This record gives sequence, structure tokens and C-alpha cells, in this order.
Amino acid sequence: MATQHPNKLPCLVFANSRGEIQDFPELTMAGRSAYEFCRPQLTDLIPLPEGSELFVLPDRLPVGFDPSDNEPAKLTINPYAEEEGIQAVAAFISPAHTSIHTAAFEKVASPIPLPLFAYTAIGWHDNQYWVSAFRSDPSPRQEIANFDSNKIQHCTKRSLKANPTNRLIQHLGKCCLTYSCPAAKNFFLGRHEAPLPTSPVCNARCVGCISLQPSGCCPSTQERLKFTPSAHEIGEVAIPHLNRVKKGVVSFGQGCEGEPLLQAKTIEKAILHIRKKTGKGTINLNTNASLPAAIERLAKAGLDSIRASINSARFHEHTLYYRPTGFDLNSVKESIKIMKRYGRFVSLNYFIFPGVTDCDDEFAGLCSLIEECRPDFIQLRNLNMDPDWYLETLNHTKGTKAMGIIPWLTKLKQLFPLLKFGYFNPPLR
Repeated sequence: MATQHPNKLPCLVFANSRGEIQDFPELTMAGRSAYEFCRPQLTDLIPLPEGSELFVLPDRLPVGFDPSDNEPAKLTINPYAEEEGIQAVAAFISPAHTSIHTAAFEKVASPIPLPLFAYTAIGWHDNQYWVSAFRSDPSPRQEIANFDSNKIQHCTKRSLKANPTNRLIQHLGKCCLTYSCPAAKNFFLGRHEAPLPTSPVCNARCVGCISLQPSGCCPSTQERLKFTPSAHEIGEVAIPHLNRVKKGVVSFGQGCEGEPLLQAKTIEKAILHIRKKTGKGTINLNTNASLPAAIERLAKAGLDSIRASINSARFHEHTLYYRPTGFDLNSVKESIKIMKRYGRFVSLNYFIFPGVTDCDDEFAGLCSLIEECRPDFIQLRNLNMDPDWYLETLNHTKGTKAMGIIPWLTKLKQLFPLLKFGYFNPPLR
């Protein structure tokens, strides 16, 4: 099915102090690429994907473009009722979609950081919302239409009742029923990819960590795991899942935990235990790839694939975001090389941030990493973080040239024709 685009640039949307969203036809929508305000191309725009959410952005004023001079224009007061206030609006787009532009706004004074979500540019035209994004993976595994809430409740509660002593299953029940985690939902529904969180600790202090934030900062979006499951508890999740799901995947390393490589001994035992019981499916590890020796240990045990997360392929920018303890970007590269030496599959979980990901220096750094390490796949995941906070964290220079996310992706595909792209961990068998 062909991608739908609007026949004209949508207009700006804003919200009043009650969070009621309105459109303003006198200005067209804008997007941001780092600090720069941009007019999206019509081909950059798609209908708001089902399952997406709309966010109002407190203490942030909406920015659009004035059609009379094609210059950015900040809307400082509510044009319909000044006393009702005004704030910018953004979209948090559903999984399998990647942003082309972040939401266009300007801060008022020095507001607290926004919660840890991705903020995509949005506008209104022809009785619907449009976002500056594209579908980056055809897999339907996390589409909201495929989640029946009654069935999820039934399957989850049945599994929790049948496994009262398995701490991991009980934890995943909370992830499913409290945090609405799509991976946990899929586990209880018996399909696609099952999560295997294992580590309550981490060796990085990522600025945008979604499971642990210091007091006084923006809140974490979910609670971190508080225990290390045993190999047996892990097996009670993984073995039935791999046996019953065609092309099933189980993955260590989830948003509700720290770094799984810090539990390498437990994971090694779990992989050996799983593979004694079944040869089906894919055993994957989502990781910061910080400990090459641990990666080699797990590869020997039978780990099929890793997804190595990086915000940047540049040493300094990687360090500024991860704030690592005992590792750096060279450790990540060595981990990837080890997996490739063992003939295993490697994805990069590459956090996409328009204006940074596609700037010239970052593109050069990524090309160098690909040439040196030869990953198989890049997952185009949106960086969940307040845009201004991220730019300030990296000391990103205003006016830095960026090629645009779509030209960036096109050029990567031309330079590396064997490299695949998507959003989810692909099944290998």
C-alpha cells in the first residue's frame, strides 16, 4: 500500500492551558532539525500512526511558518482567547515509525526537562493530524490494533496464577498490566519477541535513561528491575516461548533494567539451559556492548545476536550521553567485532535525533564504524529525550550542517548495500 502524503502543508497546532488542542491556519506547521526550524516536505509527512499519543509541552511556545514570507513565526499568545494560555504540541509516534523532524517550539525561561519521550513535529490538515516521520519497519508486532485488552488481561492473569514463584514472570506481569509494555504483552499473548530483563544495576549513567533518573530530574517512565532472576526462572519464560512461537525471539536487555552484561554468568547459564531444551528461535541480547570479554563468553554459550545501543558513533558524544564507567565507544566496537568473528548477527540500536544523527561529522563517524565493524542491521529508534536537553548535553553547535534524515538514510543505503534497516530485532530462524 502506497504511503499517503498531504496535498498541502498542514497548519500549526497548539494547546491552551487546559490541554485542548486547536489548529491555527494562518501559520503552517514547522519541524526542527537540532536548533533549526524547518518546513517539512510534503513527502516527509504521513498521517498520525494509530497508537500514537499527543503531548502538550508546558512552558514551550509553538513555532510555525508564515506563508507570506516563509519565515519561522513564534506564536506567543493564544490567538482565540489570550487568557486561556498557549503551549506547543508534539506527537509521540507509535513503534515502527521514525521521526524526520522534532517538534518546533521555543522554551519560555528555563523550564524543567520534558519527560523521556520522543517529540515529533505535528500539524493539522484535511481533518486529520500529520507527522514528520516514516514507517521504518513493516512488522506489525507492536501495532495497537493487534492488542486485545481483554485477552491480554486474561492471558496475563492466568500466567501469573500458574507461576506464583517465578519472579521474572511476576515482574513481566507488572510491566504488562501497569506499564503497558508491548513486549511483555506479546510474551503473555504467546507471540513475537519475549523480554528477559535480568540486571538491576548498570555501568552507565545515560542522561536519557528511562528506568533510573536522579531526584529532581524528569521522572523515569518505568520502574527498574530489583532482582536478578535465576537461569531456571529465565528458562521458564524463554523455553516455552521459543517452542510455541514460529520465528520467536527472546531478548535480554530491556528498558526496565540496567546493563545485562553485568549478569553475564547468569545469562550464560540461562542460554546453555535454554539450548539444552530447544534449538528453536533466536536468543538476543540488547546491550550497551560495554564488556567484550562477557560478549565472547555469551557467544560461546550460544547467543545468536546482539543489539548494541549507541546515541553516536563519535567518541566524545557517546561519552557525554552514556557517562560510562569502565568502558567507552572502543569497547562497543570490540564487542561487535567479537560477535562477527563468531559468525553472529549484530544490530545497532542507533538513537535517531534529527539534526544530530544526520550532521556531517556524525555521518562520517557512523560510516567509519560500519566499515570497521560490519554490523548487519541498523534499528532506527527515536531518542526519547527532551530535544533541548539532549542538544545541551552534547554541546551541539548551532548552525551545524545536517543533510536531513531521509537523504541521510538514502546515502547510507547507497554506500552500504548489504546493510539492512528496521526498527525491531529481526528473527534469525
